[in-house]
Amino acid sequence: MDEHNWLAERFEEQRRHLQAVAYRMLGSLSEAEDAVQEVWLRLIRADTSAVQNLGGWMTTIVGRICLDHLRARASRREETVGTDIPESAAERVADSDPESEALLADSLGSALLVVLDTLAPAERLAFVLHDIFGVPFDEIAPILGRNPAAARQLASRARRRVQGADTTRDADRVRQRTVVDAFLAAARGGDFAALLALLDPDVVLRADRVAVDAAAARKAYGAPTVLSEVFGASAVADVFSGRAQAAQPALVNGAAGAAWPPGGQARTVFAFTVSNGKIVAIDIVADPAHLSRLDLTILPVDN
Repeated sequence: MDEHNWLAERFEEQRRHLQAVAYRMLGSLSEAEDAVQEVWLRLIRADTSAVQNLGGWMTTIVGRICLDHLRARASRREETVGTDIPESAAERVADSDPESEALLADSLGSALLVVLDTLAPAERLAFVLHDIFGVPFDEIAPILGRNPAAARQLASRARRRVQGADTTRDADRVRQRTVVDAFLAAARGGDFAALLALLDPDVVLRADRVAVDAAAARKAYGAPTVLSEVFGASAVADVFSGRAQAAQPALVNGAAGAAWPPGGQARTVFAFTVSNGKIVAIDIVADPAHLSRLDLTILPVDN
């Protein structure tokens, strides 16, 4: 077996672990997949002949990639303070094939992802690698450019914030459905004030590349501009106000959502994350490959 094939086998053995680390760091399967692919590119370019623990080496690399991504994301948000719609960011899609669901659901739910998004990048990395994956602090420290004691302090600070945060996600489908149905009604009626009341001030709207491209193609017909990420209640309400006329209520991976199903076939799905009675995230999925892997039930429209 040549070296390239040997490395490919070692990489495939670690792929699910690397994806799990990256997902918990970034909160997006599409971004996690990109990070894992970057690990592979670095692996085949690096001289790993002296590396004794190749799995640990790849975990370190994916941690550094995710840390850079989180810092860039934080920088983008700082640069867009005071604007309704930020610059376009990398595609983020809530992929949910059964294998990934089994992998990702074991220790980190959507509500905790919301809390992790409030942590500084270094805190998030230290907490995720140590508390979730058991990586020793002496291995985390070089990723952060700090000593093990400082890495331990970062994880401890993050742990206190996570434990002290209200991570309650509305699990009651009736309450979720009430919030989502009210949002769709406000969108159809162009009730901007009602939309704002239903959205968390820091809500994020994420759209996959197919949804972004489709909105751009329909812009001449009055479709809204949709970016891969939109932050803030006002900007998100502006995207939906007066629209969603053909959207039907749906269950998306067991949670309240909506779908656009012309001819009974879902072409676009809207996955809502509801916490404490407010919508904290909306994911627009239009990529057929991703749609085919969703657990989707389109519900009848109440007359």
